[in-house]
Amino acid sequence: MHDAAVQAATGQIRRTEEGTAPAPVVCTFFDEATNTASHVVHCPVTKRAAVIDSVLDYDAAAGRTSHGSAQAIVDYVEREGLTVDWQLETHAHADHLSAAPWLQEKIGGKLGIGADITRVQAVFGKIFNAGTRFARDGSQFDHLFTDGETFRIGDLPVTVLHVPGHTPADMAFVIGNAAFVGDTIFMPDFGTARADFPGGDPRQLFRSIRRLLSLPVETRLFLCHDYKAPGRDEYAWLTTVGHERDYNIHVHDGVSEEEFVKMRTERDATLAMPRLLMPSVQVNMRGGHLPEPEADGVSYIKIPVNRV
Repeated sequence: MHDAAVQAATGQIRRTEEGTAPAPVVCTFFDEATNTASHVVHCPVTKRAAVIDSVLDYDAAAGRTSHGSAQAIVDYVEREGLTVDWQLETHAHADHLSAAPWLQEKIGGKLGIGADITRVQAVFGKIFNAGTRFARDGSQFDHLFTDGETFRIGDLPVTVLHVPGHTPADMAFVIGNAAFVGDTIFMPDFGTARADFPGGDPRQLFRSIRRLLSLPVETRLFLCHDYKAPGRDEYAWLTTVGHERDYNIHVHDGVSEEEFVKMRTERDATLAMPRLLMPSVQVNMRGGHLPEPEADGVSYIKIPVNRV
């Protein structure tokens, strides 16, 4: 599992531990309405920063958006004197709308996502009958990341890992001694992400998770969601590779690929569709922008009815 990209990420973690690069500072904003953890990560030396998996507040019943969750990020960035270089998305989320375009207007940063977003756009562009004016080439984003790509946030080294399975386009960002893993894995007592969305694959998901769990055991894992497993009182979004390898109920060390695929397939068959899937995917496949306004100047979210 130690491919070149993981070896590169492992190397940067070791260098961070040895003191040649600073450890990232992370502030997390948890949106209980969508169970989403958004992260602001910055270099303590240069104050350069990235926002990861931001949330646009959306009242589905009223069809209205608002910016309370995103404004909290703006307030923090301004209070800490940070310069935002990136608005990063781990994937095209199906459970919340991205606030990245609004945040770009307020605090800047290039919008980045995995290059396989084009596969998601192709599938969902057809599902939502988005028409020829909807570009399916990822051009709504400023940068499309590829597996093993590296860059820096200030003095922090970043390695990007392609971790498909939940969706085809999932990416993890290894930043210093921390990894931001999106929806691939959850807290050990809750397990792992579903793999039944279009383009999802439980076998790919298992391999992606094992790839992440081949990082050094002390690597901090920052998650995108927490659903508070039965018996746990508090939300949580920070764990470690070692803790996941020892205790994750779905994919701890010793669980085989076949066992995982069987469990994940059977479990996914019992799950309901995410409450905000329809608006979320339509917005997020457009880089966080609402669908193009119609003749009356209003944007509309489509809901396919009785689609086979």
